[in-house]
Amino acid sequence: MERLSSQLPAERPATDPAALRADTLLLVTAAIWGLAFVAQRVGMAHVGPFTFNGVRFALGSLSLLPLLVVTSRRPSRARRFLAPAGLGALAWGGGLAGLCLFCGASFQQVGLVYTTAGNAGFITGLYVVIVPLLGLLVGQRTHMGTWIGAGMAAVGLYFLSISADFRIGWGDFLELVGAFFWAAHVLIIGWLSPRLNALKLAMTQFAACALLSLLTAVGFETITLDGLRQALVPILYGGLCSVGIAYTLQVVAQKDAHPAHAAILLSLEAVFAALGGWLLLGEVLTPRGFFGCGLMLAGMLLTQLWGLRRSRR
Repeated sequence: MERLSSQLPAERPATDPAALRADTLLLVTAAIWGLAFVAQRVGMAHVGPFTFNGVRFALGSLSLLPLLVVTSRRPSRARRFLAPAGLGALAWGGGLAGLCLFCGASFQQVGLVYTTAGNAGFITGLYVVIVPLLGLLVGQRTHMGTWIGAGMAAVGLYFLSISADFRIGWGDFLELVGAFFWAAHVLIIGWLSPRLNALKLAMTQFAACALLSLLTAVGFETITLDGLRQALVPILYGGLCSVGIAYTLQVVAQKDAHPAHAAILLSLEAVFAALGGWLLLGEVLTPRGFFGCGLMLAGMLLTQLWGLRRSRR
């Protein structure tokens, strides 16, 4: 879950080949991000959560370098997308975004020690509901769909995570705290993106997150070459696929994607997390959990699609 917020393009006909290709790329992106929750759980069998995050975000930052080089050579639109930014502003903005990213990723990663990939995927996905609610604190207006979606998501969270004695699992609680940091991260990126080079901002924030994670790992975890070797495949997936490849696919796809399609397809990240946990880790959702996940997904989609419908009026 390392996406940057971005403006969705104008609506295109559903039969447009470019739009169909974009839908396919967004579906692949959601699958990569969803299965990353599985990789994150598997990797922590060999390394600590902060070590895992530190190495994978370092790889993720480096993996965007080829995209930066290729895109910076293109004229007109690409050069405007990669408009130069002052080193100080980039360091400040990337550091702020990286700090927020570090908090969200840390709560998510530690939470995965105590909960399932499916639960983590759905609870993390609540950030799409939390974003407009936090936006109220900085004067942003929201719509009725946000409140309805938030209510549905809250009820869904109850069925997914709250036990009969009204207690929430420790891992689910950490994922919920992390969702607030993911939402704050989206707001920060939304503010920084028009002011700074998008790809350089992404690389800087990933590097800052990696540095903070590795410093924390040195203080609280034991880092061994053997552990890193055994966790190599999950780390490579989390760094190169989840950050580098998926971020690139999102940037390419959202140039041609139908806004409603993009909202729906990217929300399927949580579904892929649950499917991956079931197929690869043997995780099973109870009927109560299925009902909760359904309500949460419906709330997420309502929040996004209601806003898109109103914006076209």
